[in-house]
Amino acid sequence: MSKILVCHFIINPISILLLNMALNTIPVPRLASAISGTSDSGTEQRDDAKKAMLKAMRPLPTQHYWNIYFDRQQREQVEASNIMYTVTLDRLGSQIESVQDFWRYNNNTPVEQIKMRESIYLFKQGFQPIWEDRRNINGGSWTFRVPKANGPEFWTRVQLMAIGEKLQSCLEPDDQLCGVGLSVRFNSHLISIWHRDTSKRNSIDAMLRLVLEELPSELQPKPDNYFYKKHSDHAGFKAPMKPAVAPMQARIQTSVM
Repeated sequence: MSKILVCHFIINPISILLLNMALNTIPVPRLASAISGTSDSGTEQRDDAKKAMLKAMRPLPTQHYWNIYFDRQQREQVEASNIMYTVTLDRLGSQIESVQDFWRYNNNTPVEQIKMRESIYLFKQGFQPIWEDRRNINGGSWTFRVPKANGPEFWTRVQLMAIGEKLQSCLEPDDQLCGVGLSVRFNSHLISIWHRDTSKRNSIDAMLRLVLEELPSELQPKPDNYFYKKHSDHAGFKAPMKPAVAPMQARIQTSVM
């Protein structure tokens, strides 16, 4: 029985984490006797082990709700010599509310199949991956140009930094992480990290420092392959008529309102 369990959990990385959590809650002698059935109270111990496993496998909620957006840029022929792109932004699936939700989405999203100039975004509820969003207009982003061979793993790690609140924790108190994105180019992926306030220089420096510290050596970007830019500095930026809105609160605070 134990060999079958090991094979099953090797396939699913999150299951390994949950199994380890469960095992850490069960004293080793009791677990061993529950499996072997040598104890006089073997049934009771097996029940305890099962309860601990089920408890460990309960959803692990994220601090914020997250939404997935897909940006499909479609070419429109305006004139024979002038091709322009229009953006179609779609929200995909249901909200990500737990670690399990994230892995379910991530493991079923083949980044390799995203087409040229298409993008995918993981953004906090209340934000959209649009420069002119009233919650984004004073913000900016770090962008990393990553070889396509490294793109999927780089992307997964950056998303985990987002939902795990590592990126948020390195920002100044009045600043806020908006989300992260991946855009496909000819021979690379552009992976971006958006925040709300470009006046927070410490936030800008801290985000870059965190990413470089968290990435393994084989994923480290070259110094000339990443840059920071304000949204308002983009050529296509159009400031909205309405003013920017106040920072969003964590879901744990807004859920009671």
